[in-house]
Amino acid sequence: KFLKETIVAVRKDVEAGLPLSDSMARHPKVFNPLFVAMTQAGEIGGVLEGALVRVADQLEKDASLRRQVKSAMVYPALVVTFSILVMMALVAFLVPVFEKVFQEFGGELPALTQVSVFLSHMVTGYWWAMFGGTGLLFFLFVKWKKSTWGRPQWDHFRLRLPVKIGTIVQQVSVARWSRTLASLTAAGVPLLQALEITGRTGGNVAVEEAMDDVIASVKRGGTIAAPLAKAPIFPIMVSHMVGVGEETGALDSMLDKVAEFYEDQVEASVKALTSILEPVMIVVIGSMVGFIVISMYLPLFEVYNHIE
Repeated sequence: KFLKETIVAVRKDVEAGLPLSDSMARHPKVFNPLFVAMTQAGEIGGVLEGALVRVADQLEKDASLRRQVKSAMVYPALVVTFSILVMMALVAFLVPVFEKVFQEFGGELPALTQVSVFLSHMVTGYWWAMFGGTGLLFFLFVKWKKSTWGRPQWDHFRLRLPVKIGTIVQQVSVARWSRTLASLTAAGVPLLQALEITGRTGGNVAVEEAMDDVIASVKRGGTIAAPLAKAPIFPIMVSHMVGVGEETGALDSMLDKVAEFYEDQVEASVKALTSILEPVMIVVIGSMVGFIVISMYLPLFEVYNHIE
């Protein structure tokens, strides 16, 4: 419904004499800067159909990258959620039963058992505070992540995450950057404008910072490749490929090759991440359940030793 209303508004603006790109720019929630710039370039060059086809290809590639990453995160998210629920069920229902038995025996409980009993009291007596605190922390995290000072910290932190997660974030950013810049330059968008739009739609502050240096270099008459070689987020292969593209006048085709390469890399890294996370999740769940079971049976072992 929202899209229908937007298209009707765009049609009315075009009927009133406004260019299609300008009418699209009035609806940033539907048409992002890349969409508007490509449409404008297509209007100016008389190749609107081809420009819109490239936009469609770009959106499909972006959606494919997002699907790959999200599908990889479904399994660990489900496992973590299940493990938390199992942990809370054990602490809420199993520990109180054993606690009553321990009270009858008397004596001091082992440290592990005391931790489990404390967690049981927290879950059964202060569950509202736990859920409220978790919700508050999540809200503050989202606000911080979207803030002007929190977003750069979060984006740089994501690139340093272990277990291939940081690598996937980098590869997704590079693939999106390459595909976007290739689409804009192939559509005839002026280079400085294309670099600016690519920085804003890169999805990571590190890309935006690199594009600021690239724009400054181009304004001075320099190359795109030189600043890219100094940017940590871009592998050295990217700067070499871009350099070759600049020298041969085939920048858009080189960027397409880079995008295809890193899209394939994302797929391979996602599969590797999934294979790594499976045993890690099994160990985590086993450790959580094992902690509860051992902490409950330690006092029983002590009682058995006293009886002997």
